[in-house]
Amino acid sequence: MKKFTNVRLKGEKEPVSILVEDGKITKIAKEIPQECETIDVGGNLVIPPYVDPHLHLDYVFTADMGEQNGSGTLFEGIQRWSESKGNMTVEQMKARIYSGIRKEMLHGVQAIRTHIDVTDSTFTGLKAALEVREEVKDILDLQIVAFPQEGMYAYKGGDELVEEGLKMGADCVGAIPHFELAREFGEKSIHKVIELATKYDKLIDVHCDETDDTQSRFLELLNALALMEGIGTRTTASHTCSFGSADNSYAFRMIKLFKKSGINFISCPTENIYLEGRQDTYPKRRGITRVKELNDNGINVCFAQDSMSDPWYPLGNGNMMMILDHGIHIAQMMSPEEITNDLDLVTRNGAITMNIMDHYGIEEGKPANFIVLDAKSEFEAICERAGITASVRNGEFLFQKTPAQVTGAIDLLK
Repeated sequence: MKKFTNVRLKGEKEPVSILVEDGKITKIAKEIPQECETIDVGGNLVIPPYVDPHLHLDYVFTADMGEQNGSGTLFEGIQRWSESKGNMTVEQMKARIYSGIRKEMLHGVQAIRTHIDVTDSTFTGLKAALEVREEVKDILDLQIVAFPQEGMYAYKGGDELVEEGLKMGADCVGAIPHFELAREFGEKSIHKVIELATKYDKLIDVHCDETDDTQSRFLELLNALALMEGIGTRTTASHTCSFGSADNSYAFRMIKLFKKSGINFISCPTENIYLEGRQDTYPKRRGITRVKELNDNGINVCFAQDSMSDPWYPLGNGNMMMILDHGIHIAQMMSPEEITNDLDLVTRNGAITMNIMDHYGIEEGKPANFIVLDAKSEFEAICERAGITASVRNGEFLFQKTPAQVTGAIDLLK
């Protein structure tokens, strides 16, 4: 038994204490007289762990494996990956996956959904990811998407490989309809996703309309089929960049249908703004979906890292606070009310997307999983891009960090 004192929770002005027994939160109150080990967090902001609901762990740190993505586009990135993949063993892939996990967890992430390329008959990436998922289950929620990077139908037998990936143990069905060879094949892949998800009782996460082409509207079909099957809350549309370029009359009609289905959205702000708009001169579009409008209409939307130094994106380090900072600038979400709730975009909303709310959140009866930020308020955390001073899992420290301190300065800077 232990208690964390002087805790500042989101939305609360007065500090509280959190009592933890057997890894679970048993009480949250202003005063807890219980005699036990006590950890004083110094009035810092304590929030649920960061969630990264869209990442490609099999791609991390592969940017230097082959030819560079000279055009900086999504489609050349896919070509470069296709040319260089298949040169790793399962153990080498596991080491790569762990390097990405380590980066993210040291930034306070405790839940990741990773897309793993299954357009590879050896299933090297999937085998590695499945082993890692089992090995880290006590410290990290790791979900795996059976993702056909080169298309369900553009790649011969891609649909069969996705299904085999689900049989092997992947948690989610993936697709990339805008990469298929024709619109009809893209639509066929969406129908297949729904079929496989219902057949194997899996979640859905589709790379959907990751393009500037406003005629790419696979999101409309995905939402309609999910609504008809009653699985909207188990369905996620990732990227949906073209929806950000859609005309308002279409967008506002669709937003009503999104709300009806309960579909989730993931935006990857740093990657989307980097890859999209490459054919634009000026004005140059921002490339992200309508995050603000979705959020304002009560539709679940969250942010994600997507890549770490791979053929699509040269940077990325798993710092979700940096992702949030970029996202709220690009989406223009910095009113006083929005700043109070912006942290949800990298915490609670991602957990809703991953369907892990049964054990996520700082509530009595749930596992004692949380992070401590080097800030006293939501505003300070976002304004200062606050670092993590501690990450706690089941009441035990995964790590603790000492905040950076000025060790010598002129009088003006002290």
